[in-house]
Amino acid sequence: MKRDDDVSWSRLGRIEKVFLVLMAIWALLYFTGMAQKYQTLAGVAAVCMGVAAIVKIGRMALRNLIWRLRNRLIVAYLFIAVVPIVLILALMLVTSYTLVGQIAVYMVQKDLDNRISTLKLRAEALTRAPARDPQRAMQRTLSQLKSSFPVFEMLSTGEQEFRYPPDSKLSAPPELPGTSKNESGLITKLYGDTEFLFAWAHSEQGGNEVTILAPITAELLSGLVEGIGDIGVLGYTRRAAKSNVPAAANALDFGVSFAYPVFVPSWESPQGPPQKLYLFVDTRYSAVLGIVFGQKADWSDVMMTSLLVLISVFLLVEMVSLRAGVKLTRAITGAVHELYEGTQHVREGDFSYRIPVKGADQIAELAGSFNTMTQNLGRLIVVAKEKERLESELAIARDVQNQLFPKDVPFTKSLELKGVCSPARMVSGDYYDFMALPNDGLAFAIGDVAGKGISAALLMATIQSTMRTQLSTANGNPLARLSAAKMVATLNRQLYATTSPEKYATFFFALYDEDLHALTYTNAGHLAPILLRGNDIQMLDSTGTVVGAFPASVYEEKTVALEQGDVLLAYTDGIVEPENVYGEMFGDERLKDLLVKYARTDSAELIARTMEAVVHWTGAGELQDDMTMVVARRL
Repeated sequence: MKRDDDVSWSRLGRIEKVFLVLMAIWALLYFTGMAQKYQTLAGVAAVCMGVAAIVKIGRMALRNLIWRLRNRLIVAYLFIAVVPIVLILALMLVTSYTLVGQIAVYMVQKDLDNRISTLKLRAEALTRAPARDPQRAMQRTLSQLKSSFPVFEMLSTGEQEFRYPPDSKLSAPPELPGTSKNESGLITKLYGDTEFLFAWAHSEQGGNEVTILAPITAELLSGLVEGIGDIGVLGYTRRAAKSNVPAAANALDFGVSFAYPVFVPSWESPQGPPQKLYLFVDTRYSAVLGIVFGQKADWSDVMMTSLLVLISVFLLVEMVSLRAGVKLTRAITGAVHELYEGTQHVREGDFSYRIPVKGADQIAELAGSFNTMTQNLGRLIVVAKEKERLESELAIARDVQNQLFPKDVPFTKSLELKGVCSPARMVSGDYYDFMALPNDGLAFAIGDVAGKGISAALLMATIQSTMRTQLSTANGNPLARLSAAKMVATLNRQLYATTSPEKYATFFFALYDEDLHALTYTNAGHLAPILLRGNDIQMLDSTGTVVGAFPASVYEEKTVALEQGDVLLAYTDGIVEPENVYGEMFGDERLKDLLVKYARTDSAELIARTMEAVVHWTGAGELQDDMTMVVARRL
């Protein structure tokens, strides 16, 4: 495939031309500072057309890339083998990443929930069974709470109000929709202009109310799950200056950052919708697996190392497979390239080119078949040229034969003649002729030469030449002295002497006397012509055998008077012998019916309708045999 890499304006597409024009307009407006609005519009339009041009160029580049079968197969291998593997690995990575992230967030949230439950239990304990010594009970509760929340505030009301720390300004919590008197969880609260996240618990029983509020800080979160990494809430906790994410155990010990949504109500707007906050965890595969399976067993390191070895083996097998596929592709595409070169030679007419045959596989068989094909094509070209020459000669022969059929019908006052010949091939072996005689008489003949093609046409020309020669030499004799039987006998001897034994013809020859309205005929083995007189039909049967087969054949002649309105129909076997799809011949009876039906029409209409009926009977697009008809009508 030849490519022309020259770049010119005429070779650019419509999209590229519009892009360049828009870029020129934008540059003109930008550097001149005119029409700021149109400058922006031109820039946006140029970007859109630029994207379209890039897409178009990319598609063209892809088509050029995969034009060669080798590249196409490599791309196919990538899509069939490499891409699915990459997708599977990506799916495994995404799945493991999500699973490890979910586990990490679950452990963090579970520990955070446990600590919030501690707040709730301490608040409920204080409201259910206040101690005789409230101050001492409060100190014990504070000591227990500090183990879970280093910083917190507490308000206890009832028989005696208690605050921790003493300067705390904590007030009673708002009533949250859908909550009970004993509630705990996360909540946001304003301190000054800044909103903070807190863990809180509230309990109310027997006139006693206890509210505990503990801020969620980075230090608190980092201590939830030991060794997991960095924990925080987006927008409410700051990342630590030093990351707590453990070091990677190996090359596949990837870092995992995962966020989990948490819905938190507001202390100031309890009736409003809760805020959507995100609890995030920065960790590693080994950290999560170590916590789940136990650090002492080093199970995570074993799993990661095994996974690393498995992936390495997998990649090695994939590379070896890819190399084998590329090598196989080169073998296939090399043969295809040789076939392509061979087709180029064949297209240029070089049928002597042979492609090399390598190996003993199907590709080698294909190469051998191609060489055989080109060899046969070379022979076929010679045959085709010879056929073309023969068809040209046949066309010339057909033109010559058409000149042999009579162009004009001799004039008579009482007899109308019409003849038609439809050859099944380029040339016909059927024969008909009209010849003028003295005293307004005339002669006509119809014949059917055995065989088809050139040889039959040549024999037909010989018959015409012989008959015309006999009539021309006897042209000075009165019609009464002419003998149809003698002329047919002379024709028989000449054909036998000048042709091979298997060449013969059926022949019907008739002489018409204008004064007597009499028709004298000799039927040499031809199909009997049909004479229609009114509604009566008479057959002009054979008066001798075919001409050209036997040298001493004897022929007789008969005379029939033609009355006004009589119609004589002579025809060849191509009219009555064609068969339909069931093998049934058209036959004489159907021909007689057509003669009776169209007898009152002109002769041309009678012939046309008859031939049309025969073709319709066969149901084929081409003639089975030459069809020739001669109609003689007494006026």
